[in-house]
Amino acid sequence: MTPVRSSLRAALRWQRTPVLACALAGAVLLAAAGLALGRPDVIAVGLPLALAGVWALWRPPRANAAEIVLSLDAAGEADAVTGTIRVESDAEWIQLVIDQGGERTGAVETTSGDAAQTRTRILHSGPGEALAAVARGLQHDAAWVSAPTMRVDAIWNAAPRAPRVAELPLSPRLIGLHGAHDGSRGGTGGDFRDIHPFAPGDELRRVDWRATARMARRPGDLLVRRTDALSDSAVVLALDAADDLGAVVATWGSGATAQSGRTSMDLGREAALSVAAAAIAAGDRVAFHALSPGGRSVRSGSGARHLERMRGVIAGTGVSGDGSRYRRTPPVPPGSIVFVLSTFFDGAAADLALRWSAGGRAVVAVDVLPRPQSERLSWAQGLAMRTLLLERAGVLEDLRGAGIAVVSWDAGDPMTALRIAARRARRDRGRAVRR
Repeated sequence: MTPVRSSLRAALRWQRTPVLACALAGAVLLAAAGLALGRPDVIAVGLPLALAGVWALWRPPRANAAEIVLSLDAAGEADAVTGTIRVESDAEWIQLVIDQGGERTGAVETTSGDAAQTRTRILHSGPGEALAAVARGLQHDAAWVSAPTMRVDAIWNAAPRAPRVAELPLSPRLIGLHGAHDGSRGGTGGDFRDIHPFAPGDELRRVDWRATARMARRPGDLLVRRTDALSDSAVVLALDAADDLGAVVATWGSGATAQSGRTSMDLGREAALSVAAAAIAAGDRVAFHALSPGGRSVRSGSGARHLERMRGVIAGTGVSGDGSRYRRTPPVPPGSIVFVLSTFFDGAAADLALRWSAGGRAVVAVDVLPRPQSERLSWAQGLAMRTLLLERAGVLEDLRGAGIAVVSWDAGDPMTALRIAARRARRDRGRAVRR
């Protein structure tokens, strides 16, 4: 992952603290006690306090600004990130309040130019606040303190893991001219197609002399052996980013992802990257669309560089902030196969999948809802959960009824389900070619 850097330059607004009043009051009390007791040594003890208080009162701090710089970099472990906090200011020393991923808050004191090191454990993939800090300056032995600066944070896009997918379903109609799949057009590189009379444009090296000697009707006729062309499949990934539901049902809607276990967005990003890696490894072209308002898209492409670009975009795809649905259907070329990754709790993603299927695209619905854990639910909450799951089961059954393959990423073996869907798609494609 590329290192992340975030900075903030803030003005320091100073104010006096009770330390100054305590110093002056202590000096007055010691002077009064020394005069009452006739002890000059007691008066001498209070003299430094008085001088320090007067100095701090008449010499306010001259530091006007502070710059906070946060840096994040990958740690040796896959689920951790190291951070560095550096503050540049003319203040005597800096007080920092550090927040690490919303899980731990601590306070440290440092001087200008020194760096504080942190190590944050990453619980989920995708974009997340890995480090945040608030600073304030201290001057004249804390006689003056500045107001806290604005909160500066650093967002870390954690890439999901990508389990290997051995086989993916293909579209019934391959339209590419390069790849590793047997297409329906004549060309080179594929399986045997037929024996055909020699025509202008055919290469002499493809003449089948045995077939010519056996089947030629007239002297001079030549027969050529034709093969199928190798084609590539156009794969489109559509990730529904409206919901982020964890395995623990009690955390739904609370935003407490620390106790939620794996979430639907974790599984969605993992499934998207796994499918993208498998498709690109097979020479196919892959496009990505985040189904959310303002969601990012990646145009169709192939190759190792395109996979790294896809990895970065998928890692940076988070849940829609306001929970609103997408308003525009992403473009999907004809002859594509579309993987719709969603929890399918409402009909938006399912309607989109049905619309693409009716338009002649091959569609695979990938269910990314984690297996629900219903502990700590009240009777009413359990009833609501069962009602939602029944409605969702109806949506998935409608998809199956329309001929769309439904694969659950967190239940059973998704790789086997994808392999079965691939064989079914290959059988349907063979029937379409024979017609």
